[in-house]
Order: sequence, then C-alpha cells, then structure tokens
Amino acid sequence: MRGLIAGCLVALLCILSGCKGVIDDRIPALPVSINLGDAGMWNTYGVSGFGIYRYFILAQGTRLPSGFPYSQGSATGYGGVLLIGGMDPFTTQTNVPLAYDLACPVERDPAVRVQVNIESFEAVCPQCGSRYDVTMAGGAPCGGPALEGARRYGLRRYTCRPAPAGGYIITN
Repeated sequence: MRGLIAGCLVALLCILSGCKGVIDDRIPALPVSINLGDAGMWNTYGVSGFGIYRYFILAQGTRLPSGFPYSQGSATGYGGVLLIGGMDPFTTQTNVPLAYDLACPVERDPAVRVQVNIESFEAVCPQCGSRYDVTMAGGAPCGGPALEGARRYGLRRYTCRPAPAGGYIITN
C-alpha cells in the first residue's frame, strides 16, 4: 500500500512540476549513410576512444573529412554527422562510437552546427549557446536554451552498427 501511495505522489509531483521529456526529433529525418565498414576505413576515419570525434559533412560544396571517399549512396543527414567515442546511455557499454546530427535543434538550420568542446566533451551551438552531452547522455541538453525553454531539445541520434569487416556503418 505504501508503494502505491509513493508511486502516486511521484506521479502527481511530476505532473505539477511539469516534467519534460527531451525532444530529439526536431531536426528533419534526412538519410544518413556513412560506410566505415572495414577495419582500414575505421582506423583512418573512425574514432578510437572516449571523447575522440570527427565531423562528416556532405553538403553544398562542403566535404568533411577531407579526402573521405564518399560514394553515390553516402548521406550525412540535415546538418552533417558528429561521430564521437563515448558511453551508450541505453546499454552503458563504454568506448563505443556514437553519432548525432550536427544541426542545433533549437536553431533548426543545417548551417548552424554544434561544435565539440574538448575540455567538457559537450557539443555547443555557436549561435544560441545550447550545450549537449554527447559522450554519456545520448545528446541530451545540459545547458542553454535547449534546456531552459518550455521544451527541452536533444540532438538527433543516429545508429552506429558494427560491420562484419571490423568497422562501423552509420545510418538512421
């Protein structure tokens, strides 16, 4: 009986305090396909540890990383892709690749891209100042307008799935 009452009290407090979920689909779901599917590609263009990151952008004359062999089927989402080593918050596996759209969900402009702060391991929007935890919290907001407004906005997440040849394929 105490458990039921405690559960009801927690639910009531959440309703009264306006518990907010994180909206992580504010950025349009455009195709993402980056093939780092063999060990050679992964060793050259992948990430090898916590906080190590790389940007993938294929848009209007921008091709990052420089020299990456994009194919006809390659796509980098709305604002580009941030690939970073971290901890999967859903499985708590450590030292795994995580991928997010680079576009700030507050700004919703593909040209306004978050940048990794290597001291805090956060992605920061240069326009609005929103900060996102990209190494341990799945791109959840941790400061700025993305956290403080009526709605909380997180970065759009992408999937990094292991490939048979030793690398990863990034998709949505």
